[in-house]
Amino acid sequence: MQKTKRYVQLLSILCILFTVPKIVNAQSEEKIAPKREFRGVWIASVTNIDWPSKQGLTAEQQKQELIGILNQHKANGINAIVLQIRPTADALYAKSRELWSHWLMGKQGLKPAEGYDPLQFAIKEAHSRGMELHAWFNPYRATMSANSVTAADHITKTRPELFYTYGGQKLFDPGLPENREYITQVILDVVKEYDIDGVHFDDYFYPYRIAGQVIKDSATFAKYPNGFTKIDDWRRNNVDLLVKMVSDSVHHYKKHVKFGISPFGIWRNYREDTLGSKTNGLSNYGELYADSRKWIKEGWVDYINPQIYFAFNRSAAPFGVLLDWWAKNTFGRHLYIGQAAYLVNVSREQAWRTPSEIPNQIRAIRANDKVQGSVFFSSKSLSTVAKGVADSLRNDFYKYPALPPQMPWIDNIPPNEPQDLTAELVSEGIRLKWHKPVKARDGETASGYVVYRFEEADKINILNAKHILNISFEDNTSYFDRSAEKGKRYTYVVTALDRIKNESEAGDAVSIERP
Repeated sequence: MQKTKRYVQLLSILCILFTVPKIVNAQSEEKIAPKREFRGVWIASVTNIDWPSKQGLTAEQQKQELIGILNQHKANGINAIVLQIRPTADALYAKSRELWSHWLMGKQGLKPAEGYDPLQFAIKEAHSRGMELHAWFNPYRATMSANSVTAADHITKTRPELFYTYGGQKLFDPGLPENREYITQVILDVVKEYDIDGVHFDDYFYPYRIAGQVIKDSATFAKYPNGFTKIDDWRRNNVDLLVKMVSDSVHHYKKHVKFGISPFGIWRNYREDTLGSKTNGLSNYGELYADSRKWIKEGWVDYINPQIYFAFNRSAAPFGVLLDWWAKNTFGRHLYIGQAAYLVNVSREQAWRTPSEIPNQIRAIRANDKVQGSVFFSSKSLSTVAKGVADSLRNDFYKYPALPPQMPWIDNIPPNEPQDLTAELVSEGIRLKWHKPVKARDGETASGYVVYRFEEADKINILNAKHILNISFEDNTSYFDRSAEKGKRYTYVVTALDRIKNESEAGDAVSIERP
């Protein structure tokens, strides 16, 4: 043991360490994958779609299952997890005013284990892998069906007047001011108590229409008309009021927490409104009372993530038509496209059985400079029906890591660079250490780091994503490079990230040879 230690010390003394005087920041001439791109995946908990895979798993089983899921997505190049933490007015997290979700242990209100907080665990594991974690809330849904078994102290039983029933589901009545306040406070519990990167809503606002069903909110309309005479306009305004309240509240408490919504893919059809898309399908605006275009135009969301779950050749709603329409209606906010991995090899449409469908969608997304990425539904699809898509991500599209796109309207001040980078030979590789940067103008130091590695023939170009060795959204000031090959000399550079993922200039470079 002592001989090994002295040998490693000797190698450290013999290796050459030097500072490279200049970092090249110019874009490489070769075609490379984007260094900034939102690469997300939805992890759904409702009906145990993705995680946990079934009810009643022990805390340790839940943890190991989630670690396996995150490792898979990390290998595929995913950099953002959209985790469903409030599926039915319940919680997959400990610090909640609502009951523990029955999707965890099979009984609503049953704690998984003492000291175990699924959301806290998920955040730590995601951040250590360089993945953002967006907390996905279903604002209005309180039960899944008429057969749902709820605890005696679930809010649907303690405050039944807050809900209406539609298609067997109990839903918060969006017209009640008390409900808007309650839902916002539920979300703020998470914003205040957890280190999440974003708050996320999906497409469930007013319910999708069911023949023979009527939304029972006429009494609420009569009591709280808010100056509206048409119930359709009033319903849209109710949703608008919640979206704006959540946006204002989230950014008031934590400016860096992003707020995004994933609506159904069609805002309005052109035949309904000349501002709409040249499509003929269900309308967010008319049928779900969700004015998704308005939310972007007003700046109430930081990103919009429309679910364009259609193939290029879908006559009523072609993927390309909707991609182009949304790109022309971003109003300076981010646009991430929801992609239907779950339809691959499952849908009866021939297009979804064609291996090139989703790869071609990704190419179209990247070819449009108004689009910053995509999100796949859902997590398990990438390891089951859409294994081929996962292979394409891992080996081609997402082969090199990427940082999430910047949001200058939230924060455009980059952190300062890390200090005093050193490299040391150890028995299994190269250990890098550095010091946190001094505070930037906005008072931030670093909430994460990017480690770049260059071989002898490489230009030191931190804009080229292929040189990214590791991304971490934690403030650890060290990294152990176990993949360094013997007989090679490497140059390392480390940059700092702030909470919104602005990146610093590169600090001093350091070079070392592994004998």
